[in-house]
Formats: sequence, structure tokens, C-alpha cells
Amino acid sequence: MKVDTSKYIPQHIAIIMDGNGRWAKQLGKARLFGHNNAIEAVRNAVEGCAELGVKYLTLYAFSTENWSRPQLEIEGLMTLLQKTIQSETQSLIKNNIKLQAIGEINRLPEVNQIAFQQAIDATVHCTGMILTLALSYSSKMELTKAIKAIAEKIKNNTLQPDEITEKIITQHLLTAHMPDPELMIRTSGEHRISNFMLWQLAYAELYFLEILWPDFRKIHLHQAIADFQIRERRFGKISEQLVS
Repeated sequence: MKVDTSKYIPQHIAIIMDGNGRWAKQLGKARLFGHNNAIEAVRNAVEGCAELGVKYLTLYAFSTENWSRPQLEIEGLMTLLQKTIQSETQSLIKNNIKLQAIGEINRLPEVNQIAFQQAIDATVHCTGMILTLALSYSSKMELTKAIKAIAEKIKNNTLQPDEITEKIITQHLLTAHMPDPELMIRTSGEHRISNFMLWQLAYAELYFLEILWPDFRKIHLHQAIADFQIRERRFGKISEQLVS
């Protein structure tokens, strides 16, 4: 399928980048080999979305559960993350892409936190697509923090229980500054969302690819968007209501 640029392009796309380890294993290599070869897939996703006019792209890069992986893999990932951010910052600026991050960033090694902040500061004036990396992120963690923040306001009498609405909850999420994703893409053939944006993906269209993340290219992004364009998004209504 080919993207019809005359039709609606999702304004926020979220991607679960899955399959690096299995990709490396198929080649008889260590898992870090897969992570290193995933950088080109990230470039394709970022460039492809920017070219089509997508306004927000969120990549699930490292979950809170990933901290339980072997220490050697975590250290390798953090080193790769730092080097990639530093090497790609100028490309983001050139393409007018603003970088930001969500998650428990304070859990990252200090050198990673510094590299991220430098890249965020360097792209703060960019006005094109907003690229968000979900790092040390999980939706249950996010929702727990939101509930605690709301409870604290109730305790301090700055918010009443009957004032809590969906809008109030949304305002306390890490993604409060951006619209919910309309399309979620996951590679590797797994059909689940793995604790990623549970609240925000309530009405997103889900698209699952059998390929492993290092093999992801613009053509796969185009296929996902083209599939999105032919789906009927009813939001609880019936087809006849959408037509009218």
C-alpha cells in the first residue's frame, strides 16, 4: 500500500521498537549487535514521519522493566544511547526537529542525562516535528505518579474529588503537552502494547509488523499509514453517524 498524501496523515505516531535481540540472535551475534544496527531504523522512522508532515513521533526506547536485563546489555545500551544522541543532534537541528524525553530520566546514568539535556536545549527552538523518546518509561509508572499528584492536590484542598475528569487525568500525564497517538506501530510480530501509553492509546489504531526492528524502513512506515487511511475510526459511533 502507498500513502495517499491527499488524505489525512496521523498527527501523532507512536512506535514500539521491538526485535533487536532476536535480529542479532538470528545472525549468531550478541544482543548489542542488534541494538547497534537499529539506528538506521530509527533514522528511517524519524525522516519518514517528518517528510510526511507528522507532527509528533514517540519512540519507546527503554522501559522501566528493561532495567532488569543483564547489566552488560544495559551498560551497552546506555553507551549507545549517549553516542547516538550526540551524533544525531545536528541532523535534528538541520531537519527542524525538536527532541524531548518522557520517563524517569533521573534513573539514567549522569552522562546520559547530560547528553539528553544538551540535545534538548540545542533543539528547543526547532518548530517542526517533535520527537519524543520514552526512556525508563512505563505507563503504570506514569499513571501511578499522576494519581499521586492528583491525591496530593485533594489533600491540599486545591482539587475536589468530584472535579476529577478525564481532562484532569490527562493534564497530569507525562504526555500532557501533546495529543494522544492516532497510530501505534509495533515490530517483531508481538501483538501487545507492553505497558506503553495505556491511557493515551485508548482509541489509537494498532498496526503490527512481523519484521524485526533493525529491518524497519520508510516503506514499512508508509504501509502502516496507508493502512491507517483506509480504517474507519468511529470512536463509539456507527458508520452512518460519521457520514452524516
